[in-house]
Amino acid sequence: MADNELDPAFDLAEPPALTSPLFFNSPHSGRIYPKAFLRASRLDATTLRRSEDAFVDQLLEGVARTGTPLMSARFPRAYLDVNREPYELDPRMFEGRLPNFVNTRSLRVAGGLGTIARVVGEAQEIYAARLPVDEALGRIEELYKPYHRTLRRMLNKIHRQFGAALLVDCHSMPSSSLARDERPRADIVLGDRYGTSCGAAIMDCADLTLRGLGYGVARNKPYAGGFITEHYGNPSAGFHVIQVEINRALYMDERQFGLLPSFGRLAQDLLALRDALAALPFGGLESFSAAAE
Repeated sequence: MADNELDPAFDLAEPPALTSPLFFNSPHSGRIYPKAFLRASRLDATTLRRSEDAFVDQLLEGVARTGTPLMSARFPRAYLDVNREPYELDPRMFEGRLPNFVNTRSLRVAGGLGTIARVVGEAQEIYAARLPVDEALGRIEELYKPYHRTLRRMLNKIHRQFGAALLVDCHSMPSSSLARDERPRADIVLGDRYGTSCGAAIMDCADLTLRGLGYGVARNKPYAGGFITEHYGNPSAGFHVIQVEINRALYMDERQFGLLPSFGRLAQDLLALRDALAALPFGGLESFSAAAE
């Protein structure tokens, strides 16, 4: 990467000793925008940040101090999205021929939100011109693949020690998606791919804990979980993944990208969620039916 702007590509707070089967992940909170990327974009930096899960990694800093691993991307989602298949690419974006194995027909690619996004915000085109194919493949090799290798290594390490692993994949969502969206969104949306990515007891625990703290909680709508939730969640083998989407209005000024006084309370409540999940009897969660939800 030019000027080593994205070296390292991500941060991993890995404790000397694991205290629970939990592992927290923030794949979309990266906020280092490479200079070459900004030059290639037709949008300003503030507009590009609309797809960023702003400050989610900071919300989770207390979790890392409990002996729970925390991983977070440093590169922005608008530059590369690790919550996609490795090769979900739109051929219209690139100069040159994409390899035959690329998935060019997914719904996410059609919406402009593939591994390398075409749009941000309300369908605003990111790039002023087509990108070289080698640029796309380079981002995947240098950023995407190392991220997922580390994610997989940590999950396997936790699983070996505890016989189970729970990945808590954390994101944020805009308080409203479109001007016509008149219904207020839930404070937090929990996703388990409709009961297939984690034991039902995990979903119930997260739901009850957050409701007990005063939050409005929804399940799987409008966010059921992305590639990470689907790919790593395998409850029958003891690998559980739950996605947590946090309404940005709870902790930040969405226009000015500033933190609200309520940020501290939310950070404490996420620590309480961590404690509640860590207290679950993981030895028996593998046997929960995925259809129990």
